[in-house]
Amino acid sequence: MGRAKRWTPANLSSKLVTVREHLQLTQEQLVEAMAVGNKVSAKDISKFETGEREPPLPVLLRYAQLAGVHMEVLVDDNVKLPKKR
Repeated sequence: MGRAKRWTPANLSSKLVTVREHLQLTQEQLVEAMAVGNKVSAKDISKFETGEREPPLPVLLRYAQLAGVHMEVLVDDNVKLPKKR
């Protein structure tokens, strides 16, 4: 257990953008829809979507719930997001 940077899925940030766009929400609206109080801001969403930061697990869970997918879909680079219905 060192202090090395944790492995991050290569497609996570693009999947997060796709989820938000499929929901037709701005970053600010996504924060409201997540209902996570003041724990996440639109600036945080921007950093998650650019890959600058990795979202905490509860935020990933909210993304998955809003998108109607399992968290595995978001974090597994071998699983694609379902097509928009």
